[in-house]
Amino acid sequence: MTDSLEAQGLTLRYDRRTIVEELDVRLPEGRITVILGANACGKSTLLRGLARLLVPAEGRVLLDGTDVRELGPKALARRVGFLPQAASAPGGVTVAELVARGRYPHQRVLQQWSAEDADAVNDAMRATGVSALHDRPIDELSGGQRQRVWIAMLLAQQTSVMLLDEPTTYLDIAHQLEVLELCRRLNREEGRTVVLVLHDLDQACRYADHLVVMCDGRILDAGPPAGVMTERLIAEAFGLEALVQAHPVTGSPMIVPIAPIAPIAPISRDAPAAAGAAEAIA
Repeated sequence: MTDSLEAQGLTLRYDRRTIVEELDVRLPEGRITVILGANACGKSTLLRGLARLLVPAEGRVLLDGTDVRELGPKALARRVGFLPQAASAPGGVTVAELVARGRYPHQRVLQQWSAEDADAVNDAMRATGVSALHDRPIDELSGGQRQRVWIAMLLAQQTSVMLLDEPTTYLDIAHQLEVLELCRRLNREEGRTVVLVLHDLDQACRYADHLVVMCDGRILDAGPPAGVMTERLIAEAFGLEALVQAHPVTGSPMIVPIAPIAPIAPISRDAPAAAGAAEAIA
């Protein structure tokens, strides 16, 4: 279950305002990618563009080499799933009913529900730990429970690519880690390509195989967390003076914030990011 997803020369606009401009990015297949950046840098816009919820002003998004604009809505939804920020369901909808909506792309005109659909829904609820909540209304659940149900709906789509926009927003730290552990388990056990937009740098470094760091609608750097997350990059992307150290338990980069700083000159693209950052800090 793998599909490659990439953007080539992608420009995205809201009305006449350009948010993402001439951006190239390739998401590693079967891995976890986290998109990072300051508020309003274009993270969510990029994710919506990858999900074909925004029509590119220029450039294209390719799924296994095919322009997504050439795919029908159901064909795309069988391969790419998208969970927006602060998803909401109509009042009174139960857990089982919401998860079942993930099967819509697989419905046929002459067969609206099948044993395969039922199995997919049950498997998704089991994988996310919400089976016992199947008859509970969504609006009676806690924030962490609701988020797991939404992920179950996404899982029931049985897509090879899962795009999640800030899935930990509004959750306490325990529920944030619960959701991220679930995403990692889905990736490791089922090989799904998972793409997350996050704000927490430490969590991003802990759970990502691949980071994409954005600033003002462009990509500053991309690659494994240990090579990307440097003091110089944090200063440019977030306007923050910080120290980057190895986490004492996981060994992943751990960010120690110091103070906000004024904007600085862009990182040179003539040398590898890690080496350039080390020279700049020195």
